[in-house]
Order: sequence, then structure tokens, then C-alpha cells
Amino acid sequence: MVCGASRGIGRATAEALSEAGAQVIIAARDGHRLAQVVAELPQPVGQEHEALEIDFGDTAHIGPQLAELLHSGPVHVVVNNSGGPPAGPASQAETAAFESAFRQHVVANQVILRTLLPAMKASGYGRIVNIISTSVKEPIPGLGVSNTIRGAVASWAKTLSRELGPFGITVNNVLPGFTATERLEYFFEQRAEASGNSVDTVRQQARMRVPVGRFAEPREIAAAVTFLASPAAGYINGINLPVDGGLIASL
Repeated sequence: MVCGASRGIGRATAEALSEAGAQVIIAARDGHRLAQVVAELPQPVGQEHEALEIDFGDTAHIGPQLAELLHSGPVHVVVNNSGGPPAGPASQAETAAFESAFRQHVVANQVILRTLLPAMKASGYGRIVNIISTSVKEPIPGLGVSNTIRGAVASWAKTLSRELGPFGITVNNVLPGFTATERLEYFFEQRAEASGNSVDTVRQQARMRVPVGRFAEPREIAAAVTFLASPAAGYINGINLPVDGGLIASL
């Protein structure tokens, strides 16, 4: 199951997993976009992809919706991926912004886990991959709420990796750097407005910070997720994997 799969990194991940032979359940709020993605995914022989229209901010209904999926068999791989909170300094954010983001990311992830975990344990195989952010290692200026919540998800994942490893279930995080998505363009627009520079100037300044000299394509993030979801990554557990072109300066 790939969350936030109607566009961007989520869609690229669904495509990569289906190309690898997986039957994919794509989940997001936009049912129309989901239907388009399902129709365009590579189709494994004898399998059919599914679309699940779901709001991860509405945590009371996530469990019952996911439970319906289990009638057709266990979900072995979960890719948690959800749009980030609005930009802005942490000191100026309303309490409600933190509460909403915590519910959409941490609480929603926990509901998904609790619903799908028994079938993973019974299968003796599970992969939980969280697509979060390089802010886990270096907080990003102007993304106060996001920095806070992404860090919470990373700690949640590390804790789970130690609890679930004995059952053949690994939990890892992928930390995308600057990636060519709608979210990145939104971020550049916010930075441009705050600084008085043009969006092009802000974009170029960001590109110059990346040692490889370019932004990632969503499929490059998806490739890392697909590897961590595979049997080949069975001994990789509890890590934060930056896919950032060398952006992060720390080890």
C-alpha cells in the first residue's frame, strides 16, 4: 500500500513497486486522480491494482477502511507518505497546526500499523517505509511544524524497528532532499515571498546547495523505497536513508 500515491513521490513509488511485480493499493484523497494512476500502472500477471480514496487526517475512519482490504489477503508493504504541513516558523504556528499535522502523520501511521500488523506477523514478512524529510537530520528554516512532526515520525519508526524486527518486519525512513514536485515549488514560492526574491532566484539558490547540481526526480526517491521494501533489504532496519544528492552536511 502506497499512501499519497495520486502524485509526486507517492505516484512514482507506486509505479516502481508495480514494475517490480507488486500488486499495489494506492491511497489518497483524490479519487479521480487515483483512478487515473491505477489505469496507467504496469499490471503484474494475474494481479490487479486497487485504489483507496481516504483522508489520512480523518483517523477515526482509517482503520475500518483498511480492514476491508484484508479480505483479499495481507498487505506486506506499507509506504507512509503524506503531504507536509504549511510553511512558516514554529514560533508563529498555531497549536491547531501541530495537532492537525500530528494526527495526519503520526496518529494516522499508527492506525495503519495497528490495522495491518497482525497479517504481517502471520506472514513473517513486513516492510514499513516512511517517506519523510532531510529535516530529520538538519531542520529546514521556515518549516517549523514540518520539522517537528517529521522528527516524531522518525523516532516512532526507530522504536518500531526494534520491536518488530523479530517478526521479520523492518521499519525504515527515506529522507528526500530537493525533489521536483508540486510541494517543492510551493516551498520556493513561500521562500520567494518571504525574502522578496523571485522564485527563479530561490530555485537557483537551492540548486547550488546540492553537490550533484540538480534536484531529484521522484523516481529516484521511489527506487530507494522499492529496495527497502524488497527481500534484499531484509537486514536493513531502523535507518534514515537520505536521498538528497549530498545536500546534508552531517554524517
